[in-house]
Amino acid sequence: MCIDCIKDARLEDTGFSYTMSLIQGKYKMLILYTLSGYGVVRFNEMKKYIGSISYKTLSAALKELEYDGLVRRKEYPQIPPKVEYSLTDRGESLIPILDALCEWGERHRGNP
Repeated sequence: MCIDCIKDARLEDTGFSYTMSLIQGKYKMLILYTLSGYGVVRFNEMKKYIGSISYKTLSAALKELEYDGLVRRKEYPQIPPKVEYSLTDRGESLIPILDALCEWGERHRGNP
């Protein structure tokens, strides 16, 4: 890559930066990947699948992903409340990128 090609670039104005703003954080990619694998998932199931995430952090990450149009939240009017999460079409479109990250990690894990 030639430095002259990027010297005037504002990286925060790139598609890369925008994508990273949507999926950055410790758990967002895990949430997306979990929804990809399991389809429709309830909140407590998601907590169980991820394990190390707190309820507060999971709730905040899901709200952000929903706001960004990557995750769909469906609430059922019943007692106790039932809420299910799934990927939107926009969220589904990120899965090939996450698959590529997974494949890269599998190839390079343990090989510095």
